[in-house]
Amino acid sequence: MTSKGFTMNELGQLNNFAIEPKVYVDQTPRVGFTEYAEKLNGRLAMIGFVSLIAVEVITGHGLIGWLTSL
Repeated sequence: MTSKGFTMNELGQLNNFAIEPKVYVDQTPRVGFTEYAEKLNGRLAMIGFVSLIAVEVITGHGLIGWLTSL
């Protein structure tokens, strides 16, 4: 029997310990060709492409030319 976060045993004694939440295991796969992985790969590719364009605009050279001038 629970009452406002406390539990009482069958003798009516109050248990002041907190009630533990139910534990569950997330069964969604996070490796391989999953929707999560494909979204992550697409977002990282977009960040890389925009970064390449930014390097080209800032330096005036493409990526290969910029790397060879270092």
